[in-house]
Amino acid sequence: MEDHIQALSKFVTHFVDQLVYSGVENVVISPGSRSTPLAMTFAEHQNIKHWMNLDERSAAFFALGMAKEQQAPVALVCTSGTAAANYYPAIVEAYYSRIPLIVLTADRPHELREVGAPQAIDQSHMYGKYVKWHHDMALPELSQTGYSRRQAARAVDESLGRHAGPVHVNFPFREPLIPDFNLEGLWRKEEKPIPRAWRGTVCADRSQIQDLYSELGTDRKGLIVCGPQTDEELAEPITELANRLGVPVFADPLSQLRTGKHDKRNIIENYDSLLKSQEVKDRWQPDYIIRFGAMPVSKAYLQWIRQYDHAIDHFIVDEYSSFREPAGITAQFIWSEPKYFCRSLAEYYRQGSVTSNWLTEWKEMNVIAKNQMLLEPDNDLNEGHAVVYLSEAVPDGSILFVGNSMPIRDVDSFFMSTPKQVKIMANRGANGIDGVISSALGAASSGKQVTLLLGDVSFFHDMNGLLLAKQKNLSITIVVINNDGGGIFSYLPQVNHKDHFEEVFGTPLGINLKPAVEMYGGIHHQVTSWNDYKRALEDSYLEQGLSVVEVITSRDDHVGFHKAKWGSIKEEIEQWGGI
Repeated sequence: MEDHIQALSKFVTHFVDQLVYSGVENVVISPGSRSTPLAMTFAEHQNIKHWMNLDERSAAFFALGMAKEQQAPVALVCTSGTAAANYYPAIVEAYYSRIPLIVLTADRPHELREVGAPQAIDQSHMYGKYVKWHHDMALPELSQTGYSRRQAARAVDESLGRHAGPVHVNFPFREPLIPDFNLEGLWRKEEKPIPRAWRGTVCADRSQIQDLYSELGTDRKGLIVCGPQTDEELAEPITELANRLGVPVFADPLSQLRTGKHDKRNIIENYDSLLKSQEVKDRWQPDYIIRFGAMPVSKAYLQWIRQYDHAIDHFIVDEYSSFREPAGITAQFIWSEPKYFCRSLAEYYRQGSVTSNWLTEWKEMNVIAKNQMLLEPDNDLNEGHAVVYLSEAVPDGSILFVGNSMPIRDVDSFFMSTPKQVKIMANRGANGIDGVISSALGAASSGKQVTLLLGDVSFFHDMNGLLLAKQKNLSITIVVINNDGGGIFSYLPQVNHKDHFEEVFGTPLGINLKPAVEMYGGIHHQVTSWNDYKRALEDSYLEQGLSVVEVITSRDDHVGFHKAKWGSIKEEIEQWGGI
């Protein structure tokens, strides 16, 4: 028994210590018995911060939000059985959004597998292709501290290598499970830590850049598109390249190009509204498009490039090999570090800003669309101006986390360029509505002010996540657009089938959010006017902890409001004379 405790203690302490040495600073733990060795060891280590979260699904999304904001790997620990299965949605999201997670699941020893033992499911490769690397650890033995360190080091390196993502390490443990931290040879006293792997960058050859310059030339009508991406340092190289090319930049709200102090002269943030017009699609076709980041949120943009696929040369820049092209168009993939690519291509063009009728027309149309989108609203609350006033109120240097479904689309339409340093984030890997509160709180764990915009269904889907706001006194403003159901379905053909629409798609909740907010120690503001809304936002940023601003809107008016905006933009463009 003494040898078992000694082997277990050394095995786990060296694994955890190596994670810390490799740069892991946070771990999110959910309680359980079989995970005792890992949980106690993380809690014992002085150089890693541990966060307890009772709900494994919430815990995984919390870790994802933390890793997304910090751009660093975060560890997760849970016990055996279905606890590990509850990680699955967040792992899928982390895989597609390229977020590094170190998933550590405790397991029964091999002799208790497939014999009917409790909490003994098959955990080997349980996350399938949604983890970059999986390893089923050996049972702890006295001679395995070096092996333990090597697997910890590899877990970190695999999570960060090439495109970042989640990894899974499964730990079978025999009882007794409590390590002894008074033994000799623990932590870094016995085994030499494994150095972190060096990671280089992929850069396009100079000859390839020169060939691209020859293909693009200086007089072709070009377009730069930047979809969702998290590198805030990419804004300057992209906008400088756009200036030298003399081309507009379609900036997705998650591109990190709409916010910040970089040059925004060529930024077109209203392209989605403009491309709702078929006349605009027909008249303003580019000769080529250079895209950075993932596919933009805009469905109108996706439909446009599909329609004119063979008339446009497409170039998709990504740091490592990938094939993120969901439109099914013919495209040239360029695997090169994006900042290097921008600067290298820009060198072939003269310094300064190039102007052309092509660029000027896009900029003028953008102003026309912006003026229509920002027109003062009537007294009825609507989703669009909820975003407008939120963009005015959100603090400089803070984070805006956006839920999927309609909120991200309203941010795309109504959040205009601003010099404020606001990082806009969302879970757009798998585009799910689950875990959004937990992810936003994970981002708030850094101490930055976070504002979360989401719908009532998403809020309901992750109310368990609010517990961590109460327990850790995390400051967050949550703006809930409550239209009593799933507003996005009102844009789909299902809306015409009245017999089943409300029950199957509209899914009205009919619940009072105030008691739920107060149950988690939050302050609830339900607003009924624009003045109330502005005041509630202002107050929320002065309040410590959880503050929820509930905006009551109507699903019946939602589609009409947006279509009226698009129609007015089309009319203004026609009067302007472009069509």
